[in-house]
Amino acid sequence: MNRFATLFDRLNIKNQGGFVPFVTLGDPSFERSFEIICTLVDNGADALELGFPFSDPLLDGPVIQAANNRALKAGCSTKESFQLIEKVRLKYPDIPISLLLCANLIYAQTLDGFYQRCKQVGVDAVLVADVPLLASEPYIQAAKKQDIQPVFICPPNADEKTIQGVAEKSQGYTYLVSRAGVTSAENQSHAKNLDNLVECLKAHHAPPILQGFGIAQPQQVKDALNMGVAGAISGSAIVKIIEKNLDNHAQCLTELTEFVNAMKKATL
Repeated sequence: MNRFATLFDRLNIKNQGGFVPFVTLGDPSFERSFEIICTLVDNGADALELGFPFSDPLLDGPVIQAANNRALKAGCSTKESFQLIEKVRLKYPDIPISLLLCANLIYAQTLDGFYQRCKQVGVDAVLVADVPLLASEPYIQAAKKQDIQPVFICPPNADEKTIQGVAEKSQGYTYLVSRAGVTSAENQSHAKNLDNLVECLKAHHAPPILQGFGIAQPQQVKDALNMGVAGAISGSAIVKIIEKNLDNHAQCLTELTEFVNAMKKATL
């Protein structure tokens, strides 16, 4: 059984939801990024969603754009990102790891080469942010050859055909976007039809649903779970803590500990 399936089975037995933090690899440096990820896992993260630094991120607002820039300035390329994942996997052999990144980073390595490297370092799933369903087949086939699970986004304006496609093609989990726009901890407004989307995804037997975008408070995690999703993803709120404490790494780790503890507690 793969790591995501094992995780969701365990959470179901405990009647818990999942909390999944997102960070950009290499932000603000290789070693600090590793310590940040360890802090997230040690304090309650159920899985990890990790981004590769990229100069033109598609879905990211200014907070995560800045994280990309810091990581790139620190010299974190795709090569170093994979090395960092490998280091995380050695320390945490069981935690599910998903990547969220843009297609250009994959094409630069070739599809087969990229997914082979994912398998080598212990990645479980990959979500390509800028590849629509109609162009997804080459990515799906390259992923499946390496036993990597392809994940797709269900947008808040999804029609029935899109919902069905996301449900049928996603593996591991389904990413439900809370609202239109880019990532942001400030914009915490969520679309009003999310409960209908959750019902429709489940009707099409989608993998467990994780809700992301604008998840910055424990109450939002509780609200998401009450709507029927399996867990919540939080990125910008975490990256803001990193940004705020660039000159005080110890304080950064302390605040991340408090944040993750509170968010995970909301899933119980």
